[in-house]
Amino acid sequence: MAVKEGQCLWSPTEEFVASSNMSSLMSWLNQQGIASCDDYSALWQWSVAEPEDFWAALWRYFEVISDTPYQQVMSSREMRPGVTWFTGSKVNFAEHILRHKGDHPAISAMSESDSLSVLSWNELHEQVRRVATALRSLGIKPGDKVSAVLPNRTETVVAMLATISVGAVWSNAAPEFGTQAILDRLGQVSPKLVLFCDGYTFNGSRFDRTQVLSDLLAKLPSVEQLVRLDVLGDCPAFNTKLPVQTWPTLLSTEDPGVDGFKFERVGAQHPLWFVFSSGTTGLPKAIAHSHTGVLIEMLKFMSLHMNLKPGDNSFFYTTTGWVMFNLLVGMMLSGAGIILYDGSPVYPSTDTLWRLAEESDATHFGASPTYVQLMEANHIVPKDHFALTRLSTVLVGGSPSMPSTFDWFYQNVKSDMWVTSQSGGTEIASAFVAATPTQPVYAAEIQARALGMSVKSVDDHQRECINQVGELICDLPFPSMPLYFLNDEDGERYQKSYFEDIAGVWRHGDFIKINERGGCYIYGRSDATLNRFGVRIGTAEIYRTVEAVAGVADSLIVCVETENGGFYMPLFVALEPGVELDDSLRNTIKSELKVQCSPRHVPDEIVVVAEVPYTLTGKKLEVPVRKLLKGAKAAEVASAGSMKNPDSLNFYIDFAIQRLAKAV
Repeated sequence: MAVKEGQCLWSPTEEFVASSNMSSLMSWLNQQGIASCDDYSALWQWSVAEPEDFWAALWRYFEVISDTPYQQVMSSREMRPGVTWFTGSKVNFAEHILRHKGDHPAISAMSESDSLSVLSWNELHEQVRRVATALRSLGIKPGDKVSAVLPNRTETVVAMLATISVGAVWSNAAPEFGTQAILDRLGQVSPKLVLFCDGYTFNGSRFDRTQVLSDLLAKLPSVEQLVRLDVLGDCPAFNTKLPVQTWPTLLSTEDPGVDGFKFERVGAQHPLWFVFSSGTTGLPKAIAHSHTGVLIEMLKFMSLHMNLKPGDNSFFYTTTGWVMFNLLVGMMLSGAGIILYDGSPVYPSTDTLWRLAEESDATHFGASPTYVQLMEANHIVPKDHFALTRLSTVLVGGSPSMPSTFDWFYQNVKSDMWVTSQSGGTEIASAFVAATPTQPVYAAEIQARALGMSVKSVDDHQRECINQVGELICDLPFPSMPLYFLNDEDGERYQKSYFEDIAGVWRHGDFIKINERGGCYIYGRSDATLNRFGVRIGTAEIYRTVEAVAGVADSLIVCVETENGGFYMPLFVALEPGVELDDSLRNTIKSELKVQCSPRHVPDEIVVVAEVPYTLTGKKLEVPVRKLLKGAKAAEVASAGSMKNPDSLNFYIDFAIQRLAKAV
């Protein structure tokens, strides 16, 4: 029988709970006389009721290294831009990763063309020291901007940590991005030094990027130094007059040794990196986070919510163009090693990532719901072919999960396993709602609101609601809020992005339902609102039902207001090969939506499409399609360089033009 939303799928054993980092924190808080919290609910309540005490306790618990003591935990409890954290402290994010040492794996990496390689913690230390020393010799100082166009490889992590070690500000774009997409990002940053690769491989094909990157350099006048990493190895030189260093040259720099190397500890407001919004609508937001804010937030998230420990090996499939890469590196704060994969997740075979999990001795495995759909379609059953003996945790992220997503892991990977999910965003470099190892797993449910995150679901009148879908808001500041956006001197874009619609709270743009036990369900983006006659519908509800219908491969739904005060809600469906949208299938889709959801969930029209448009990070382009149907120009709603399948949008452009013409 099909698993239903909210059905209990797994409960942790007493031993699992007792050995968790979350239980260790609660014991420590009790022993120190700081707070008496016997379960997660009490701990969360205390964390949002007394945020200064909570964050100060974490600072002590994780033994944060600072040149100077902080003077104040947070400058205000008012939810707004500009709240400062741990003022007076001086820390370095990379130093806290590299305080872990040993000969066990720090980075395990595999690509389409290279077998698994392992870099130990001690080897990582040495490589970071050498590259950081080389960067200093090239004139890189605290506050300088260093960018990379590199794939998901060990060298990228080393370059990132070396950059952060010297107090420079890191940013990266994936080499598979289009020229304009890279320029949209690095053009805002104006880096002093850029690390470029010669190319990359994907799905068995080689992509020489030297000409693209040469053209890009001509449009980045701020660049003074260039570092080249050869991935393909037989590509021509960059067409540039700039001095070009090679990656081996940086690595050959004399190692100053542990005692001779100094991490640049920086003030609480010093930027750590720039990360970029998905870029589905116009120029991506270039978001600055602080060393201090991201450090304390990720120490909390990776240790307590992910339950990562020294000796663990954690994998999440990502590219360097997504904040998940930054989060993957952040997992190392816990002392856990990370696992990288560069290439297509289904090349040379559909089960490639499971082979990687076996070979790397993975304890944590992360992928998106769309990856699970791919596994189902290809009848992949990892437990039948791979020895995943140490695998204890699965992290599902990137888009809302369905009950069947959770169940697939229990049926096909392991029956005794912690399957988790979370939801947050690039803007916060973390999650608002997250996993906790002390509670059961319910189908499609995110286990709890994250510690320190005062998250609520509110209705159209901004009243808090339980057990009904509402707007996700956060009414208390948290450390990893953006410092600022680049090219937003007056802060107007930052203010409009999260604080314009509801005064005094962060409105994230997601639909959420929170039940009486604190479990959370994400139902898609609220700015892609399906509003039928005053009733708000999350898109995930539609997809959950429609994509369970035999013959439907994928779907996308939007709802637009019409001039007469009504609504037009088309459902776009991509069908399995050989399937046609006849009256029988059309009626089945409508009937299932009516029965499983409500009559308001039934679309006004069902339209067959070749494919659904996606961003490079696997999100459906609901908002751009909605804007097209409201009359926006194609160039204003989506950046082709940020799309996985940019040609797919052409159908929707033509469809919108034809519909708008009929309405005139």
